[in-house]
Amino acid sequence: MFLTNTFECKLRKALRKLPRSISYFRPMTTMKAAVLIKNASAKESFEIRDLERKNPEKDDVEIQVEAFGLNFADVMARRGLYREAPPLPSVLGYDLVGRITAVGPNVDPSLVGKRVAGMSRFGAYAEYCVTKASGVAVVPEDMHPTEACALGTQYCTAWYASMQATNMHEGERVLIHAAAGGVGTALVQLAMWKNCEIFATVGSETKAEALRAAGVHHVVNYRKEDYETAITKLLKGKRLDMTFNAIAGSTFKKDMRLIGAGGRVVLYGAAERAGKKGGKWATMRLLQRMGLLIPLLRMAKSQAIIGVNMLKIADHKPELIASALKELIKLHQAGTIRPKIGGTYPIEDLAKAHEDLEYRRTFGKLAVKW
Repeated sequence: MFLTNTFECKLRKALRKLPRSISYFRPMTTMKAAVLIKNASAKESFEIRDLERKNPEKDDVEIQVEAFGLNFADVMARRGLYREAPPLPSVLGYDLVGRITAVGPNVDPSLVGKRVAGMSRFGAYAEYCVTKASGVAVVPEDMHPTEACALGTQYCTAWYASMQATNMHEGERVLIHAAAGGVGTALVQLAMWKNCEIFATVGSETKAEALRAAGVHHVVNYRKEDYETAITKLLKGKRLDMTFNAIAGSTFKKDMRLIGAGGRVVLYGAAERAGKKGGKWATMRLLQRMGLLIPLLRMAKSQAIIGVNMLKIADHKPELIASALKELIKLHQAGTIRPKIGGTYPIEDLAKAHEDLEYRRTFGKLAVKW
């Protein structure tokens, strides 16, 4: 039966109003994802499942994931210690590299087919991931996937912590904890770019030697000596200008004693809590070790404590993520920054990758490939 002229006219008008987007009329298909099914050890926590793909909404892109990165927040989420994590069962993952397969109606359709790296608010542990277009940037075809993943979370975190939340000035004395990790190596490279005097802490002599070979001025193995005592001697009566701390706990009070007037302590993790049993009591002990904070005292000493949570920034100020990615791509193309590859694992070794990250067996960024 033919459509009446009136009905056909109305149908054509309705179709013209639909945004022209590759994301419309795409048949729903399934994808594989590493699903967090319980808070436990790495070997017990994940299960590969078939899930339904999602269509990108108005400002989104869908990415066929080539590889996704691992971050310490993933370990915390797996342990049930990360309050921002979605309820179980869930798909973790903040950074990824892959190819755009679909776009929402407000996104430039010419992006389809482009290889991009960027951030997502969970969901990257899957073959396909939908995320905001503002959170991705086009990367070279020949860029190593693990290197590309690092630009997403690690380097964006380092950039935001050192250039946006505060400003790392040329010539400042800077302490970087866990300097052989993903964010740590990014901070080291940015501090070198700013010609800062760098103090670094690591947990092995192998990592210490690698940092010294990279040009870091002062490296302390915290397993062999107390880093506060060692750095105090190295400072020779001076004080630090900045510390970047992903450890928290007992290190916080030490950092506060090491900084001087105008000093800033940037907190972006709580690794001292990870891998330890004890539930809420262990968390309470972590807070107790950090000590009492008196804001008026900080004002009197002109000191700042800055917290960094990139999920919150991505939620409320995505333009900062876009700005960071743009600047980082420029620095990478200029050869100023070069993400350190700590390991690239097949999806079958996801548990091993988590364990290597949790127990600090690696130097640099870790990623998992499909």
